[in-house]
Amino acid sequence: MEYTLENIQNFKGKYPKQLWYLFLTEMWERFCFYGMRGVLAIFMVSQLSLTDKESNLKYGAIQAFVYAFTFIGGIFADKILGFKKSLFFGGVVMIAGNLIIAFSPQDLFYFGITLSIIGTGFFKPNISSMVGELYKEDDPRRDAGFGLFYSGINIGALLGGAICVYLGKYHSWSLAFLAAAIVMIIGLITFAFTKKTLGPIGDSPLLHLTDAKRKSREMMVYAGSLLSIPLILVMVKNTAYTDMFMYTIGPVAIIYFLFELVKLKTAADKSKLIAAFLFIAFSILFWAFFEQSGGSLSLFAANNLSDKLLFFNIDPNIVNNTSNSLFVILFSPLLGLLWIGMNKRKLEPNTVIKFGLGFLFLSAAFYVFYYTRFFADSNGVTSLNIFALAYLVITLGELCLSPIGLSIITKLSPKHLSGMMMGLWFLGSAYGQYVAGILGAGMSTPNDDASKVEKLMAYTDGYKQLAIYALVCGLILILISSLMKKLMHGVK
Repeated sequence: MEYTLENIQNFKGKYPKQLWYLFLTEMWERFCFYGMRGVLAIFMVSQLSLTDKESNLKYGAIQAFVYAFTFIGGIFADKILGFKKSLFFGGVVMIAGNLIIAFSPQDLFYFGITLSIIGTGFFKPNISSMVGELYKEDDPRRDAGFGLFYSGINIGALLGGAICVYLGKYHSWSLAFLAAAIVMIIGLITFAFTKKTLGPIGDSPLLHLTDAKRKSREMMVYAGSLLSIPLILVMVKNTAYTDMFMYTIGPVAIIYFLFELVKLKTAADKSKLIAAFLFIAFSILFWAFFEQSGGSLSLFAANNLSDKLLFFNIDPNIVNNTSNSLFVILFSPLLGLLWIGMNKRKLEPNTVIKFGLGFLFLSAAFYVFYYTRFFADSNGVTSLNIFALAYLVITLGELCLSPIGLSIITKLSPKHLSGMMMGLWFLGSAYGQYVAGILGAGMSTPNDDASKVEKLMAYTDGYKQLAIYALVCGLILILISSLMKKLMHGVK
């Protein structure tokens, strides 16, 4: 069967079959990514002898680089490689990075992380863009498709978060990183055997050139990526260089965005792209608060939580690393049904209001994190049950924003800029991660020998401040919702 864009987009039923293949590929990649993310902070403290403050800053820097490179990877996919080749190249580099760390976790950690940063940059934005191209622009099934895709992300995150923490803390850090590499290999094999069903989706934008010219440009991208390894390695090791990079990449990205914006021919397209940019700006603030999970909350779990959850014992870091994903899997379908039911009654909130609700839930969650201080014993060890409850609330906030965000960016972006805009969405996440590390470091106690009680008070004071900031952001979004709707020109 020949797969054309027309017969792919004219699928019957709720989901195109290609979505399931991309779902599986992304699921294993997210196992790899979230498995590594969940162990970064505790690995750096226990194995690299970093302080809590240093670990938070380093965590934020690494995560910032990961997401910043998705912007660069998205541009190269748009202009030269196409989504398919970009994804495959990124996957191979990610596998190499994890295998290197598995070989020598302490000595080669930063080198392996550098490869993972480059690989994720080429992989992550492009698979999301291909999901968007499975649908016609006006297909109402698009949000449901991204909802299913988001479930794939979280099944992988759940498995990776639990298995990598368990292997690393109780068996071997080499095994933890080896597991991440193995599942990434499975994901890449899945994509290799199913990519033909995508037809022209994700093909190189340079097919009109001769093979020689096209391949020479592709090789330049691959070579340039590998030549950047020493530079990234230096910046990851020294967070001062990270600051310089983040101060540079943001303005450059905005200038490039404005360059593409000015070139658009219609006022409506320009208006929609501006709306997309505003969504990205607010997402930076959301992720800055939300992404405490891999940094300060990871260290909070290691130091200040009991191991009793309901009627059984479990490592608090496994709870920290899996609760969000488990709740997404459980509640994502229910929230989808709620939106459908409200839509039938013409009560469904628009995308901007949903973003605002995401911040309000986020605010409530950090108030719950703050209230864990009132359940602590005299040693500064507090309730794992209350901590897990906060994750339930924070997940409801994420479900109001993240899957909808992926969908709305593809809806508001012109097709030829979809890779760049998806990369810009993830660059927003990079700045969120970067700020998250700074916020987490600010919450940590200045005294390296601080008691558990002192650490409890320092972190929970910080969570209370984040709750206030998130509340303000949510109220602002709700207040400007009518203006945003005008900019979106009927896109829902």
